[in-house]
Amino acid sequence: MKLLIAIGVVLSLGMAAGLALHVPGADVLDPAVKPWFVAVLALCAAVWGCGVWVLRRTAVPMRAVWVGLAWALALRVVLLPVTPFLSSDVYRYVWDGRVQAAGENPYRYVPADQAVAGLRDKAVYPHINRAETAPTIYAPAAQVVFAVAAFVAPGVTGMKAVMVGFEVLAVLCLLRLLAQARRPAAWVLIYAFNPLVLWAFAGNGHVDAIGIGLIFLAMLLGGGGWAGAVLALAVLTKFLPAVVFPALWRGWRMPVAAAAVVAGMYGIYAGAGWRVLGFLPGYAPDEGLLNGAGIWLLAGFAPVPGWVVAAYGGAMVLALAWLAWRRVGPEILAAGLTVAISPHYPWYFGWLAAFSVLRPAPWLLWLSAAPVLLYVNPWGGQFAWASFVYVPALGLAVWEMSKAQ
Repeated sequence: MKLLIAIGVVLSLGMAAGLALHVPGADVLDPAVKPWFVAVLALCAAVWGCGVWVLRRTAVPMRAVWVGLAWALALRVVLLPVTPFLSSDVYRYVWDGRVQAAGENPYRYVPADQAVAGLRDKAVYPHINRAETAPTIYAPAAQVVFAVAAFVAPGVTGMKAVMVGFEVLAVLCLLRLLAQARRPAAWVLIYAFNPLVLWAFAGNGHVDAIGIGLIFLAMLLGGGGWAGAVLALAVLTKFLPAVVFPALWRGWRMPVAAAAVVAGMYGIYAGAGWRVLGFLPGYAPDEGLLNGAGIWLLAGFAPVPGWVVAAYGGAMVLALAWLAWRRVGPEILAAGLTVAISPHYPWYFGWLAAFSVLRPAPWLLWLSAAPVLLYVNPWGGQFAWASFVYVPALGLAVWEMSKAQ
């Protein structure tokens, strides 16, 4: 227990060090200190890894688990009022909620459109990325959350608090899932103290937290219609959770409920017509997914012909379909998709941090923390630097498979 406390103290000091590198109120981190910030996060990830090792070998009383969760929540509360400085995405969430509170469809106008000029302010509008060119990319379930937040918790800090609320939902579901699997409740601290999710959600308010909370609520509900409905809501916050559907499928009610929720949620915003897809059609070319520049395995050769990217995509779909047919766990499908699309945004790996609670395999733990390195890219491109994330993960996965044989 003393060692766990010491690790918690070091992680707290690491968060304080990260904050010390940020100029209060600044919306970006000084490029000169960003490598130092990432070094602090990497050190915290290493210390966190030591904590995971201890948790897996130490009996922790339930009272200590609750103290640890309170501690982790306190760290998040400290980060809530801090200006987001690793990403500006949360400003778009707040804007979309504000647009809906004013009675407008968030898919109808880009933020720079004169039709919504009256909603602009100096606190949110200047920080919205692609304000002149891109409509919102966020799906209907996320939009509903943004709209509710605009009424009950307006502003950036309020939106970040909503995301932490979904983290709390995920933690409560994980506690119950751990109990059902007869695994130690203390393993939930693997997620709670993960530095990647700490900075991604409490620090920068990313929408992925909504999907994480809903995924694990769906897992707790088991099969059936309610699970399908909740999982559909998770998919309609960020589309990636669709990959875990085969692993959770139980009976015909689940897909029927999911389809009904998808139709109903899109129906809410159908007034925008085809624009209800938002920036989604433009996302792939913008992120280099069509020429291979944004895909780790292809980036070293980019740009590559379109047929190569298509072949890669087809192979990815077939591999995931084969894994689904083999009835592998949802964590393998989630990790497989994440590695296949190889995002260069660390917060995309947050759901793997939650899955690592139920299966603390070395490769999954690595993928849930090492991506803090992606906040910088000193070598350019999406291959060389990202290899420090993906190559060790693949090596650890191969090592695990060799042990199982």
